[in-house]
Amino acid sequence: MQPQHRQRKPRNQKEAGLALPRTTRMATSKDDSDNSAANRRRANSNTKFFDDAEKVLAYHGPRIYEAKVLKSEIRKNEWKYFVHYLGWSKTWDEWVGADRLMKKTPENERKQQALDKKQGVEPKSARSNQTKSKISDDAKADKDKVKSNGAKGKKRKHESSAEKENATSAKLVAIEIPDSLKQQLVDDWAFVNEQNQLVKLPRSPNIDDILKSYLEHRAEKEDKMSDSVGEILKGLRCYFDRALPVILLYNKERVQYRESVKDDVSPSTVYGAEHLLRLFVKLPELLPYVNIEEEILTSLQENFHDFLLFLENNQSSFFLSSYDDDDDDDDDDDDE
Repeated sequence: MQPQHRQRKPRNQKEAGLALPRTTRMATSKDDSDNSAANRRRANSNTKFFDDAEKVLAYHGPRIYEAKVLKSEIRKNEWKYFVHYLGWSKTWDEWVGADRLMKKTPENERKQQALDKKQGVEPKSARSNQTKSKISDDAKADKDKVKSNGAKGKKRKHESSAEKENATSAKLVAIEIPDSLKQQLVDDWAFVNEQNQLVKLPRSPNIDDILKSYLEHRAEKEDKMSDSVGEILKGLRCYFDRALPVILLYNKERVQYRESVKDDVSPSTVYGAEHLLRLFVKLPELLPYVNIEEEILTSLQENFHDFLLFLENNQSSFFLSSYDDDDDDDDDDDDE
């Protein structure tokens, strides 16, 4: 049975959980006073409750996030607010109604913390410590080089320069996931975390099959395909194999991973499109750690966009419509 489409936003772009597309907030996360406030705002939808540039608290899926109102306008006789979730890629920016937003007051912040606690979300400090261990190998290598560079002054100068380069790269990296694939991510999250179902492994087609199929697709479409396409796909495969056990799995999938990926087996030969798609949610935060020139980053974005369109066009062939029941891991947390 297909799950009801319910979307969920990840906790933090630096944590191991996956970022999922937007949705309306769940009724179970609101108390009576919340409902009353939301109902009052609906009844007075022609009243503007929030100002542009105002920091607010926004419901997104089962949780409340800090956000900022970028702009607002009247749509279909009611005020709508275009919000940016603080600390998240602008790809998650969206138009929402006043019933999704709350004033950023101490009382509402306590409500946010209580809801996080109910959802089993770790405090920010704990999440920060956890994510420090998940920095990419490339970033660690850069830091090791810095440490070997004797003088502290040079070290600080080098780190400052690297931070600026990374910040520039971060602004350049933007991967737009088609709406139908965003919904695929929502279903994927719901299967695993709400229905305790897992992707049956090994997958067919697996990731290697999909990458090969895309390469053939590009060869047919272009008279002279650039060698860089093949190199990009190799890099994508390498990224997936290294990132899967670190940031792409939900906790409920870890036992299955240990059972399915043994010895020198490549995860790309075991997993399929469902987990590969999760990588594209994480790539915007992984790529800034790699020293890539702006021109190459632009090429990467173009190729990633084309690849995602290829996945979308073959969605019924590449993605499962249902998962298998997981009988071994009912007590694990919903996500990382």
